[in-house]
Amino acid sequence: MSEIQPMIAPQEDGSGSIPETAHEPPQPTPITDQEVGEYREQDRFLPIANVSRIMKQSVPHTAKIAKDAKECVQECVSEFISFITSEAAEKCQMEKRKTIGGEDILYAMVSLGFENYAETLKIHLAKLRQHQAGSSSNPRQEH
Repeated sequence: MSEIQPMIAPQEDGSGSIPETAHEPPQPTPITDQEVGEYREQDRFLPIANVSRIMKQSVPHTAKIAKDAKECVQECVSEFISFITSEAAEKCQMEKRKTIGGEDILYAMVSLGFENYAETLKIHLAKLRQHQAGSSSNPRQEH
């Protein structure tokens, strides 16, 4: 008995053999440095208008703040928030929790050496919770 060989349609290169790459799944195209550079700043940083407004509140109304100063602070505060949040997220992950709370942020700030800021934030967090408790127990009445 003779063995029957399957017929293979001619390939673009004129051969009748299946190219080896035809059996491998396509590989994803790696991300280039140019694509990383095109990642929008607004997706990485706090809005510049918010940063600018906060900065303006800290200086005399006659003072001007250069664009590069605003951008520098924008990048710094965004990085700071990411740094603190990632530390708080690690704590939550170790405790098998999915929600980062105010206490987690305070813990992260203290553990990263920002005790002075944590003390101030602790006061603001307490005031916020007091305000929220007061507004939820006394809903506004329309006049």
